[in-house]
Formats: sequence, structure tokens, C-alpha cells
Amino acid sequence: MRTEIDIAIVGGGPVGLSLAAMLVAQGIDPGKLAVIDAKPVAAATADPRSIALSYGSRELLSTISGWPAAATPITQIHVSRRGSFGRTLIRSQDYQLPALGYVCRYGDLVQSLDRAMPSGLEVLRPVSVSSFQGLAERVLLSLSDGREVSASVVVQAEGGVFSEQTPKAQRRDYAQIAITADVHSATPPPGRAFERFTAEGPLALLPQGEDYAMVWCVAPDTAERLLATDDAGFLAELQGMFGQRVGTFTKLGQRFHYPLGLNAQPKTQDRIIAIGNAAQTLHPVAGQGLNLGLRDAAVLAKMLARDPSPTTLTRFEQSRQPDRTTTIRLTDAMARVFANDSDRSPSQQLLGLSLGLLDFVPPAKRMLAEQMMYGWR
Repeated sequence: MRTEIDIAIVGGGPVGLSLAAMLVAQGIDPGKLAVIDAKPVAAATADPRSIALSYGSRELLSTISGWPAAATPITQIHVSRRGSFGRTLIRSQDYQLPALGYVCRYGDLVQSLDRAMPSGLEVLRPVSVSSFQGLAERVLLSLSDGREVSASVVVQAEGGVFSEQTPKAQRRDYAQIAITADVHSATPPPGRAFERFTAEGPLALLPQGEDYAMVWCVAPDTAERLLATDDAGFLAELQGMFGQRVGTFTKLGQRFHYPLGLNAQPKTQDRIIAIGNAAQTLHPVAGQGLNLGLRDAAVLAKMLARDPSPTTLTRFEQSRQPDRTTTIRLTDAMARVFANDSDRSPSQQLLGLSLGLLDFVPPAKRMLAEQMMYGWR
């Protein structure tokens, strides 16, 4: 292990690995980089979670040979409000694209990126960073195995989750729990994803192979009840909430859950920068978190290739502010506004009808579609 490197990337998930490959693609010597991650690669590649990747993310990952083979295309997105007649349908064919986005397993993406790591680039697993110490012109990283590494620049790319221990000034608690699982239905429309807003939060069904990856956001007491019920009872509740758009739900996979909130106050030090979930942890509505992180990586790779100095880190924060702000405001508004009242309240009826009006206002619909496919550019 080299004790002095130019850039240390802390976090070997999709964003950290992508950044490493993008840096090499921009001309950085792989021998001057290191990726540090606390998980063994086998644990990371076995992660069964489903993730949504935008069409723009596919373009970025394809440039570094990191695109996973097992990815299901989303060709349509159906957005509706429960209890309202309003709905909008976004179709990839309207934008002359093969897909709006894709769904894959987290582990499959990590495996694909791990295989794409350039020769000579060191990936340290499983080892964590115990502490950071700022030196005159470097940062000293103390590792959990007793070794020390110094780097000119450190990139924090470890995936974060919303935590109630985070200071209130740095977070927003949505008072929602996300329940995730694979579900099977009798008559799924090919390639169609669903985002359905309810009084407690959004319910998303993302096509994945022959099943759907479900993300159901509910109040904590509802989550406790849903997690305690058996599979048949859970599917019955899901059916009642979602309706018959995909036929009858017939099978349920293992359920997982986690609290939801917004952490969006990245801290930049002289030689340390945060990207991806380490900089901003978003509500999963519209599936924008990972895609925003990959855009962080792409921009940072280009800037560090030109000038790997602390000045670049400041310029990076400034350049990423518009995209981050737009994406954060969009997901935050969707998470709060559409779940702010009962299903049949006048305000929610109006919001539901506004979705239908999007079909008659092509410029507004295109703006929404382009934000979901590419982010702010």
C-alpha cells in the first residue's frame, strides 16, 4: 500500500467507484488514487436493494464501462394522486429515447463498476477510516487496520441515510418510513413505472424483470402495522391503496424499511469534499438521489483532472449548487406537498388535477421529464 497518494476516495459504492473510474478516464494516473470502503466486495455485490438510474446516468456509466447488464428499462412513468382524477403519463418515445430510466440491483451495479476499475488503482476493502487529520498541504487518514495514508485531496463518498441524530439545523424529518420489497402482479404493463401519491406519502412501483420494486412511504404507525402483518394482509393493503392498474398482486418478497428525511448541508474543508449521499441524502420520491451523486462524480472528475487543489473543491461546490438545489427542492416539494392533507381534501384534489393538466402543457411536462432524465444542466 502506498502511503502517499493524490486523491483518496472514501466510499466504494456506486458514486465512489464511478468517480475513481472517471478520474482515470480524464487522465489521472490510477497509481495516484485509492478507494477505501468498510464493506467486503462480496457483501456489496450481494446487496439486493433496487435502485433507479436515469437515462443520463446510463450515459455517464457507459463511458466507464460500468453499466450493469441486468437493468430493466422504464419506458413510461405514470404519476397520479390517490382519490383524484388527475394523472400524467411521461413516455420515452415522446423524447426520442429508448428509455426514461432503468431499474437494477445495487449489488449488480457495484459488481459492474468493480470489474471496470482500471489496473493499478488500489481498492482497500474491508477497511474504514478512523480519523482525518489536516496537515500543512495534505490530509492524514488513519485506517481501522492501523495503517496511515496521506492524500492531497479526500473525497467523502460514503452512502448516507437519514438519521434522527443529525442536528435539526441540518435536516428535515418527513415523519415517514419507506417500506421496500419486490412484488409480483398478474398483468403488469411492460416498462411502466408508477408514482402514486397518497395522504401519507408516495407509493412507487418500478419494473424490474418480471416483478416490481416497491417503495411505499407511510407514517411510522402505519409502517409498524404493515411490517407486522403477514404477506397476504400486506398485499391486500397494497392492492387497496394502489388499485388494479397492474392487476392483482400475487407475491411479496422480503420487506425492508428505513426512516426518511432530508440531509442537505455538505461540509467542505480545505482538502475534503463530500459528494453523493455524503453531501445530500434525499427523499426517494422520483428516485433522484443516486443520479444526483453520479452527476457530482462526473463534474468533480473533470475539475480535479485539470487542477487537483483545494481551490477546485470550492469551485466544484459553486458549480454543483444549481443542480443540487433544483433536485433537492423538487423532491422535497413532492414529498411534502402531495402528502400534506387527506386524499379527498380540496387542496389535494386540485394538486391531483394539476397532474392531468401537465399533459396539456408540453413545455412544463418536458421540463419535468428532462429533470428526471438528466438533472439540471
